[in-house]
Amino acid sequence: MKRNAYHAADCPVGYTLDVIGSKWTGLILNELFTGTKRFGELRAALKGISPKTLTERLRIFEKQGIIERKIYAEVPPRVEYSLTDRGRTLKPIIEAMRKWGARSASED
Repeated sequence: MKRNAYHAADCPVGYTLDVIGSKWTGLILNELFTGTKRFGELRAALKGISPKTLTERLRIFEKQGIIERKIYAEVPPRVEYSLTDRGRTLKPIIEAMRKWGARSASED
């Protein structure tokens, strides 16, 4: 993952934006806050996201320790995504964004 110019120990905002700053991140996390989801469930809930983009974001989240991916040895294989403890710590940030967006949208 490419880091922004402000990524450093002295810039926690830059680091946070590196983790949650992409277009679909907040929406994917918001879906996972409600519980474990399969790929198809996430894709159906996130209108407009391409399978490629969803796959890339999920892989990045897994690498960052935000989500865990569980594969079941079934035919066809079943894969489920859920938040890790680290991922759940992002809930207050995403919730604050939701509240701000709802409040600001009503002012426009």
